[in-house]
Amino acid sequence: MTVNHYLRELCGLPVCGFPEPDGTEELPDADSVAWRISVGSYESPEAWEEAFARFTASVDTTGVRALIVGSWSDAYESGPEPVVSALVAARERLPGLRALFIGDMTSMDCEISWINQGLLTPLLDAFPELEEFGARGGNGLKFPAVRHERLRSLRIETGGLRAEVVRGIGASDLPALESLDLWLGSDGYGADATVADLAPVLAGSRLPRLRHLALRNSVIQDEIAIALAGAPVVARLESLDLSMGTLGDEGAEALIGGQPLTHLKKLDLHHHFVSEAMRERLSATLGAAGVEVDLSEVEEAEDWDDMEHRYVAVAE
Repeated sequence: MTVNHYLRELCGLPVCGFPEPDGTEELPDADSVAWRISVGSYESPEAWEEAFARFTASVDTTGVRALIVGSWSDAYESGPEPVVSALVAARERLPGLRALFIGDMTSMDCEISWINQGLLTPLLDAFPELEEFGARGGNGLKFPAVRHERLRSLRIETGGLRAEVVRGIGASDLPALESLDLWLGSDGYGADATVADLAPVLAGSRLPRLRHLALRNSVIQDEIAIALAGAPVVARLESLDLSMGTLGDEGAEALIGGQPLTHLKKLDLHHHFVSEAMRERLSATLGAAGVEVDLSEVEEAEDWDDMEHRYVAVAE
C-alpha cells in the first residue's frame, strides 16, 4: 500500500478509469472492473458529480461492483459532500455495489494531509450490502458509530487520524468485519488518539470475525504494541500489522514477552526503529514458529531511544 500510486484493484477487480468528456475509448463490461471516477483537483472544468452523471448514463450501473472516488474539485479546500450526496442518491441504481473507496489521490493531486474529508457514514447506511469500504485523508473526517451487517473490510488512510474518528469506529457494531486497517498518523498532522481510544478495538467484542488488524503509521506505535501484548482481540487474528510507524525496542520487547503470537501467519513491522539485536530476537522467536515477520525498511535514527528522531512513513 502506498500513497504514491492510485489503487490498482478493488474487490479483486482491476481498476479502470472512467474517461473524460471527450474520451472515445470503448468501455469494458460494468462488472469486470473497479471503476475510478475522478476530476482535476485544480481548476477542473467538470465537477465530480457531473462526471458521475456521465458515468451512470454510459454504464449499466446494475452491474457495477466496485467504485473508486478519485479527486473532486478543489479537494485541498472542499470536502466530498456533493460526492456523498450523488452516491447516496444513486443507491437504487447500484444494487450490486460491494466495494467503495473515497479519496484515491496521490500527492500530485493533493497531499494526504490536505485532503478534506467529511461525514462518510451515510454511504454505509445507503449501501447495506457493501463489503469493502475505505477512505484516504483525515482532515475533517467524521465517522460516528454505525452498525453494518455486511462490511468485511474497513480501511482509513491518513497522515493524522482524530481520536473522535477512532472512537466512532471502536463504538461501531460490525459483526462481519474481517479486516480493519487504520493509519493513525502523526500529531503534527492532527493525530490525537491514545491507546485508551483504541480500547474497544483491542477488546474486539464488537468485531467477532476480525482476522486482520492493522494499527499502523503511528507515532505511538510502542504504546500500541504494549497494549496488544495483552489485548483479547489478538488471539483470533491471522495477521497483525504495526508497520509504517515509530516502533522501537520497547514495543518489540512487549510483542515478544506478551501473549503468544505464534498463531499468526504474518506480523508486519516494516518501517521501524528496532535495533539489530531485537530484530534477531523477533526473527528467532516468531520465525521459528512459522510466522512471517516483515522487518524490512529499518530506519536509521540518530538515537534509537529518542522519539524525537523517529517518524512515520506517511504524514504529509
